[in-house]
Amino acid sequence: MKTFAVYIHVPFCHHKCIYCDFYSIIKFDGIQDYISSLLKEIDYYSAKYKDEYSIKTIFFGGGTPSVLDPNLIEMVINYLKDKFFYEENLEITIESNPGTLTNEKLIALNKTGINRISIGVQSFDDNDLEYLTRIHKSAQAIDMIKNAKSAGFDNISLDLIFNLPNQTKEKWLKNLEVAVSLPISHISCYSLIVEPGTILNKQVLDGKVKINDDNYDADLYEITMEYLNKKEFKQYEVSNFAKEGFQCLHNKYYWEYKDFLGLGPSAHSFMDGYRWNNYTALSFYNNNINNYGHAALNIEKLSEKQKLEEFILMGLRSTGIDLTRINEFDNEWLAKNNKNIKLFEDEEYLVVDKSKIKLTTKGYSLCDEILLKFNY
Repeated sequence: MKTFAVYIHVPFCHHKCIYCDFYSIIKFDGIQDYISSLLKEIDYYSAKYKDEYSIKTIFFGGGTPSVLDPNLIEMVINYLKDKFFYEENLEITIESNPGTLTNEKLIALNKTGINRISIGVQSFDDNDLEYLTRIHKSAQAIDMIKNAKSAGFDNISLDLIFNLPNQTKEKWLKNLEVAVSLPISHISCYSLIVEPGTILNKQVLDGKVKINDDNYDADLYEITMEYLNKKEFKQYEVSNFAKEGFQCLHNKYYWEYKDFLGLGPSAHSFMDGYRWNNYTALSFYNNNINNYGHAALNIEKLSEKQKLEEFILMGLRSTGIDLTRINEFDNEWLAKNNKNIKLFEDEEYLVVDKSKIKLTTKGYSLCDEILLKFNY
């Protein structure tokens, strides 16, 4: 039986941060309708995939999933387990905002079966948090990370953002120092991206905010890689670092080009060679679930060339191109790219062995440029 990952998009948030372009809404009166639709959507895909697939991971993302009552989260988890086969060592992750957590909620979340929590800290500097319009302070984030450990979570991840306006290299390094001092096992570090339609984008267009140039961004990224690798957080994807045994299994399903099913408004799926996304607006999502049992649109069957390109891209961004699978996509790709691979290896951008072609720390900084050199 094949395995797959399940992503559940929870669109509710107390507040829309200035940099966020994920679908979210700040009104909570639609939660019950959302849960009802979510269960119906699970029914639809259970009928379609139950006999072929077993769940390997469940990931509650958002939005801010931690705004939901833990009883609702537990109900969804149990419903999935009832409607699908699932692996014994099931990884269940929830994203959270420190401003929505309490010690009592952490204990309750741990009892639902969630065994991995990702805490959106973004910065341990209160001035940065105020600029990003986060609803928590640094001290609160630190307390919630410690409380999560006390509540029984042994697998704790946190998110940080670098290259913020006026962020010095010293300030960024201080963020990393605080992070590794806490009882965490995983860190995601993202460069600030100005996404169209966000408040941050308008600030930049109006000249109110100036974003640091690419060279400065690259310097901060190199600081990140060098520091975290020395602190036993090994890089296994462009933006992700983990202690031994704590890589995020769910995200690896994306990067290793395996099947995943997205549930909830705006969620994306990749199953059995097909890709699609759900309607974004909650009202559209609910209406389509009620009428058809699903909310999928833009359903696309991928060509063999698309599959190959995406397999190479995802592999190179993460743990490496899996040479044991390359012939599933193209048995001539290696021969067509042997010269480029050897060149990048000689320049120490790649490491090549019998099973993988993997970026070095130096290579991660030039991942996009390297990808453009390959032939398909």
